[in-house]
Amino acid sequence: MPNPKGNPQNFEPIKSTREEPLTRNLNFRVTEKMKEEVQQQDDPPEFCRQAIQKALDEKKAKDK
Repeated sequence: MPNPKGNPQNFEPIKSTREEPLTRNLNFRVTEKMKEEVQQQDDPPEFCRQAIQKALDEKKAKDK
């Protein structure tokens, strides 16, 4: 009989291997076409993070 309270390992927080942990959410609107193209990527969340970071880095370099 399965445990009705679930697997105790599921209650442990996910450990990140990143320098800075991902602790915040960001929501924004896109077109249907953009959403489809992003979802076709191997890792859509990481793709979006990298795209945003690239844009921020370019803006920072431009502002200097």
